Amino acid sequence: MKIGQNIKLLRKRLGKSQEEVATIFGLTRSSYSGYENGVADPGIDTLIQVSDYFKIPLDTLMRKDFNEFTATEWESIDKGLYADIQGKNIRILTQMVNNDDEDLIEMIPAKARAGYATGYADPEYLKILPTFSLPFLSKNRKYRSFPIVGDSMPPVVEGSYVVAEFIQNWMTIKNGTPCIVVTQDEGIVFKIVYNNLMESQSLQLCSTNPMYQPYTVHANDVFEMWKFVNYISPELPDVRMDDTQLGKSISELQKEVHELKNMLLKEK
Repeated sequence: MKIGQNIKLLRKRLGKSQEEVATIFGLTRSSYSGYENGVADPGIDTLIQVSDYFKIPLDTLMRKDFNEFTATEWESIDKGLYADIQGKNIRILTQMVNNDDEDLIEMIPAKARAGYATGYADPEYLKILPTFSLPFLSKNRKYRSFPIVGDSMPPVVEGSYVVAEFIQNWMTIKNGTPCIVVTQDEGIVFKIVYNNLMESQSLQLCSTNPMYQPYTVHANDVFEMWKFVNYISPELPDVRMDDTQLGKSISELQKEVHELKNMLLKEK
């Protein structure tokens, strides 16, 4: 494990002494010093404390060598941001293909929706999903279909399926883009996204239904981003005319009725 050298670098970056950090973790200075020097390994409870204090995931803390971090990576750590928002590291994306080695669109059934946040990169989870293809979509991009639950995004109703395109670099997301966002806490959500990654390392998620309040998710809590392409719905959207259209339709109807009356009068 790299944890000893890693927590030493993190402590020094914060300008803390071993005594100060040991006190925060409820340890003696000698015990904490042993962890930094690799004489002893911290237990799971201490590891969780260290992870929470430095705002670094356990997996990153234990597996990566912080001595190899670039200035940009350290800047992200200082901001509390460890997600690869620019997609510089290729995101692992398990995908299904047909006999001609062409990508298929995996459809996440409603029953499998709850498990997607943990199974999205698991081949065993994905290979049992139904798949289909849409010939008018680009062959150079990756698509997946997600089930919609609730009434927060009309005209896309519950029971619909959104087909979306995988986003590698989240920084490219333009404000007002409808996206499927896969989050740690909520799983699959379909929202209008406003990109605040540069300013606050977060995304604002909004609904088209005004009854639902916008909310913010931190980039660290996001697993995947998919841009809306189209949707498949069991219902025809409700089409309503505005006042101008309605007035025009009534005028045209009145004109037709008037012409019909004239025709009947002439026949008499």
